[in-house]
Amino acid sequence: MMRTPATPLLRGALRASRTTTVIPRRAATTHAISNPTLANIEKRWEGMPQTEQAELWMALRDRMKENWAELTLSEKKAAYWIAFGPHGPRAAPPPDEGRKVALYTAVGVLASFVLFATMRAFGGPAPSTMTKEYQEASNEYLKAQKAEPLTGLSSEGYSGKGVVQSPPKH
Repeated sequence: MMRTPATPLLRGALRASRTTTVIPRRAATTHAISNPTLANIEKRWEGMPQTEQAELWMALRDRMKENWAELTLSEKKAAYWIAFGPHGPRAAPPPDEGRKVALYTAVGVLASFVLFATMRAFGGPAPSTMTKEYQEASNEYLKAQKAEPLTGLSSEGYSGKGVVQSPPKH
């Protein structure tokens, strides 16, 4: 069965609606859906082509528009299962999904650690500006320049570390 995109179908319907007038009227009473069609719907639903699924759902929907007392028990069960059954997004996750998530997470963490360790091994020494002595000299320079006189390093009563962030070099 060949599937067609929805756009050409919609364009065709639009052209048809321009040329003819459709008079809405109530559909004739629908007939009950056969029991073999609805038998074991729970097991067959996932394997059915989407067109068959849509046709069956539309037939059940048309039947449900009428008096529900006229629906057969198998139609009621099928309609309930199609609407609320554990299929599609409500399906139970595969039994080994948790193990796979844990495994892939561990692989990702291990790969990032290997990448980090490789970069640290070949990165070279820290720059000279990361020594504590250089940063203390930067603090003195900023005080001499009176940088940030209201709340910063040059303000009265400042008790912070300034730009010092490295431990002393031994």
